[in-house]
Amino acid sequence: MSDSHELKDMKLFAGGAHPALATRVSELLGIPLGRMTNKRFSDGEIQVKIDESARGAEIFILQPTCLPTNDNLMELFIMLDAFRRASARRMTVVMPYYGYARQDKKIKPREPITARLVATFLETCGADRVVTVDLHAEQIQGFFNIPVDNLYGGPMLGRYFVQQGLREDPEVVVVSPDVAGVGRAKSLADMLKCTFVVIAKRRPAPNQVEVVEIVGDFVGKRCVMIDDMIDTGGSIISGAQALMDRGAREVIACCSHAVFSGSARQRLQDSCLSEIVCLDTIPNEEGPDFPKLKVLPSAPLIADAIRRIHLNESVSALFEGWR
Repeated sequence: MSDSHELKDMKLFAGGAHPALATRVSELLGIPLGRMTNKRFSDGEIQVKIDESARGAEIFILQPTCLPTNDNLMELFIMLDAFRRASARRMTVVMPYYGYARQDKKIKPREPITARLVATFLETCGADRVVTVDLHAEQIQGFFNIPVDNLYGGPMLGRYFVQQGLREDPEVVVVSPDVAGVGRAKSLADMLKCTFVVIAKRRPAPNQVEVVEIVGDFVGKRCVMIDDMIDTGGSIISGAQALMDRGAREVIACCSHAVFSGSARQRLQDSCLSEIVCLDTIPNEEGPDFPKLKVLPSAPLIADAIRRIHLNESVSALFEGWR
């Protein structure tokens, strides 16, 4: 993908969160992963040691902050501190999945804003730039005083559905599982040249969803639901069931981040969904793939973004036509 000579002044390192993704990204960039030792003290504290010179280099650290979120975040902070003390010229944190993003605003009294807290920690530890994939809320970028590149997984999902013959199919409609995701659903609908539908819902409690209304024409249609993440599966499954109960012919779900907490895999497999499509921004270590799941590689997107950042080329050019 890349001429390794043009990337000679940069180094790519990875924490322990998703080594398989880091390996694929390094192969696409044509550069080896940096050498680093990650160990634990007897009490569980994380120990990091950089095993090669970082002085004057541009450092990219790939670390999604997925489960175990606290450990992966702490490892990332320690890595940043190590590179800062090793005189790295610039440090870019590549977080395919940005943990603690769901508390991005204060809704009730005495609630924290954890997305802002993580941003503060990253800057304090010395990050000069952050790269993410499909932030839970785009306004999180405003929590930083450093550049943030939010990559979109939607075009990769859209290209998969185009390959499956869904473009310009009059029987296809895109569905947003909530009002907040309308922009994402409209962009995918534009890519597939179809209309979109919005599900209005309420959350009486965390991880509990109640469908209130469905706005748009979906009866007799193949519905493609798109969201940034699937956690317990409750929101996607209840939305899909509501669509089927009210006349939809088929429901396919897609997302960038397959969190799949608890029994989500089994619940999704047993649901009315015909297929679940996701990216590999999070390692699939908690359980095996299930028959309905299709995983798409995110490494080409991440590697291209890293290359463009290092060469001071446009990152937004990757998403022309996607809003």
